[in-house]
This record gives sequence, structure tokens and C-alpha cells, in this order.
Amino acid sequence: MLKKISLLILPVLLSIAAQAQTDTNASTDLMRSNGKIYVVVAVVLAILIGLFAYVYSLDRKISKMEKS
Repeated sequence: MLKKISLLILPVLLSIAAQAQTDTNASTDLMRSNGKIYVVVAVVLAILIGLFAYVYSLDRKISKMEKS
């Protein structure tokens, strides 16, 4: 289950990374110059890690319930 989820999310992340490299938006440059872009990336990563941890623990609980 976790492999399927990661295989679904990987192309999305790669496409976002590809767009981020070609985008020269003024607001992006402003955030990058102020250092706020790193805060945004850290918050997004924290949310994603939390979601993955929740889905993983939920999967383990459901698997335990199915076995018994």
C-alpha cells in the first residue's frame, strides 16, 4: 500500500520540481531573497511527513484487525 502511494506521489513531486526550475516569478524571487521560501518548504515537508506517518500507522492498524 505504501509503495502504491509513493508511486502515485513521485510523478507529482517531479513535475512540481520541474516547474519550479523554470518559473521566474517575482514573488518567488522575493521569498527566496528573504529566506521565506525555506520556511514554506519546511512546513510543506512537515505536513507531508505527518500525513505519510498517519497513513502508515492506519495501514498497520487495519492490517492487525484483518489478521484477527
